[in-house]
Amino acid sequence: MARHVYQCPLRWSDMDAFGHVNNVVFLRYLEEARIDFMFRLAPGDGSPSFSGGSVVARHEIDYVRPLVHRHEPVTVESWVTKLGAASLTIAYEIKDAEQVYVRASTVVVPFDLEAQRPRRITAEEKSFLQMYVDDGSDSGSGALAA
Repeated sequence: MARHVYQCPLRWSDMDAFGHVNNVVFLRYLEEARIDFMFRLAPGDGSPSFSGGSVVARHEIDYVRPLVHRHEPVTVESWVTKLGAASLTIAYEIKDAEQVYVRASTVVVPFDLEAQRPRRITAEEKSFLQMYVDDGSDSGSGALAA
């Protein structure tokens, strides 16, 4: 099972009054990694996959330990834990070589912006996403279940 890896820089403005990355900022880190995963890595040259839009239906986040500002980026690993006909669940770990700071999952629904309604996952999208599927049934990754 492959994982998408995104190196996310920390910004000075990410810190809160307690000197660590604010809990809301972690949602931005997840968004950056998700967009990098779904759009920059879309299969095929000029492929329309993932370009029609998507909406977040649910976020679930476990804050494992505080993250303080530093110059080195954090790693956001992403993979798919559930792939349905019209939605998918992406799991994440925000970490560095020593520790995990956040475990999270997001339910994403492809959306037809023109029709203003959810749409089904295309065959091309499904083929791409299946390379990143790990439902956790045979590993102890500790990721959140969908």
